[in-house]
Amino acid sequence: MTNAKNTVRPFIANRRSPRAFDRDLSVDSEILSSLLEAARWAPSANNIQPWRFIVGQKGDATHKKIASTLSEGNRIWAEHAPLLILNVTQEVGERGKQSYAWHDLGLATTQMILQASSMELYTHVMAGFSKDEARSAFDIPIEYMPLTVIAIGYLGDASNLPEKLQKRENAPRLRKPLEEITFQNTWGESLA
Repeated sequence: MTNAKNTVRPFIANRRSPRAFDRDLSVDSEILSSLLEAARWAPSANNIQPWRFIVGQKGDATHKKIASTLSEGNRIWAEHAPLLILNVTQEVGERGKQSYAWHDLGLATTQMILQASSMELYTHVMAGFSKDEARSAFDIPIEYMPLTVIAIGYLGDASNLPEKLQKRENAPRLRKPLEEITFQNTWGESLA
């Protein structure tokens, strides 16, 4: 199959999840609004739109509260990102259990990530945080589940990271080949 760099839009092919964010550049409100609008227009099962976003901008109380919920391994670098967004989804609604809520939040965050990439911003999605601490810090209702945090900003200097993270930051990006993840006719039969 063909090389992704030749067939996929550059803002998709060049997307990556850095840990080094420029500590001096902020994301202005117009760009932030654009990122949130991209998420808002995502598809969702029955158009329920179960996603909610708690937005922290570096230096504000929300950013500090989100950073405080992160695992130490994530906090050490993510607290320097200009934006931290806590991604929450409504698992139970008017129709009862919303089986696709996690998927729908994934679609919304993907659109946000691709919008960011198209604007030369970088994102890093994290699951390493305390959902209980996030729920408590922001009084999140029980029918909603905090699922991930996204760090967003401009690419920074990897030398500002601890040594073990510098190695990870500079490692090549790897993806499984299409032949390993796409099938036809039956499980395991490669797509022709």
